[in-house]
Amino acid sequence: MEYRRLGASGLKVPALSFGTGTFGGSGPLFGAWGNTDAGEARRLIDICLEAGVNLFDTADVYSNGASEEVLGAAVRGRRDRVLISTKTSLPMGEGANEAGSSRPRLIRAVDDALRRLGTDYIDLLQLHAFDAGTPIEEVLGTLDDLVSAGKLRYVGVSNFSGWQLMKSLAAAERQGYPRYVAHQVYYSLVGRDYEWELMPLGLDQGVGALVWSPLGWGRLTGKLRRGQELPAGSRLHATADYGPPVDEERLFAIIDVLDAISTDTGKTIPQIAVNWLLRRPTVSSVIIGARTEDQLRQNLGGVGWALTEDQVARLDAASSVTAPYPYFPYRRQEGFARLNPPLV
Repeated sequence: MEYRRLGASGLKVPALSFGTGTFGGSGPLFGAWGNTDAGEARRLIDICLEAGVNLFDTADVYSNGASEEVLGAAVRGRRDRVLISTKTSLPMGEGANEAGSSRPRLIRAVDDALRRLGTDYIDLLQLHAFDAGTPIEEVLGTLDDLVSAGKLRYVGVSNFSGWQLMKSLAAAERQGYPRYVAHQVYYSLVGRDYEWELMPLGLDQGVGALVWSPLGWGRLTGKLRRGQELPAGSRLHATADYGPPVDEERLFAIIDVLDAISTDTGKTIPQIAVNWLLRRPTVSSVIIGARTEDQLRQNLGGVGWALTEDQVARLDAASSVTAPYPYFPYRRQEGFARLNPPLV
């Protein structure tokens, strides 16, 4: 397994990490993903550790805390061998202070996560969404206190816009608070919006990307084909309304190229999609998930080999979309590109 620095921090993380959204699954979204119990989770974690994957990602909203509980039980007795990443800020109840990133909410959320995980520290805490109702200095000051108390090692964010992340980084720099070292983002061959603003920001500011849904919300599993219905019982079939929209013609054009490269390489479509992501700037780790041992072993095959430059170019061309303003001039006009050349 290759290990990479998490942004500008000193923490080394594996190129692949494991997402635990399937652990303890319940409810319309997470119940459709899976309902892995502690025994099954231990076996999946065994396989991950054997492959060198030691970063496990969860969140308090995953099955209302059950994912954290199952993960905590599955790593019991080997906490020193794993890195735990969890997230908070999204609502955990109807109460006024059961959502967001206010000081009381963050303190309670971290204490609750520590209890569910059965540990006394979290390696990486990420804010799951930007809280527009709480001053950034209050958020950062609270995180600073939690780091000083030894409850958190590193802090990051997820699903922030460029201005939200940059404003937070500037405030941290100004006040001497911990800087966000990670941004957990949606990024895939069928979802390349991350490249417009967040990728250049991450490169400039030393914020590493932890990629969620690298298979485009289940669209790049190899099960979808032009003119065919979604497979019954598939995650995408059950949860399509929750995921990001994708133009079907573009999707199938990408799948056509993936199929051709799969024939050439002997690799599966998911393995190729993950390998493409691992070549992109700022990507520290790609979060894979699995309900079964076979799925996990298949996804682990995304590392240990490399696409050729020609294969990457074909995937780039098939998945390319016109950038929105103000980004498209830098992609399409020589004068603009000379001043600010595209990263990819």
